[in-house]
Amino acid sequence: MPAASKVSGQIVRYGISGGLLTLLYSAIYWTTAVPLAVHPLLANSLAFLVTVAVGYVVHSRWSFRGHGSRDRPMLSYAKFFTVNIAGYAQNSFWVWLIVQKLDLSVPLSIVPMVFVTPWVAFWLNRRWTFR
Repeated sequence: MPAASKVSGQIVRYGISGGLLTLLYSAIYWTTAVPLAVHPLLANSLAFLVTVAVGYVVHSRWSFRGHGSRDRPMLSYAKFFTVNIAGYAQNSFWVWLIVQKLDLSVPLSIVPMVFVTPWVAFWLNRRWTFR
């Protein structure tokens, strides 16, 4: 299979699974922050913890299937966790900037969580975690 076709398949699978995980993340974050009135950064932390566990299984078995080796699963999980910590930090930045610093709405902070953070994570996971 040509390399471009492999990448295209990964992008499609990542878009589907990552999109669903991002929706889960956003739903947990919003539900915890708005109706339950939990501090937005704490709500963001809870969303992270739930989705990082589910995300590793989904991405390692489906999104990046056939890409790289799986001979060191603990190392790949450690890398995946590191990438996701970077995503968590990035999302925490969006929450801080949009909700706390600019005093805008919680839903507005979800926009960069959906359109920026996942694609940075895709690139890092493809180039480093699952190679």
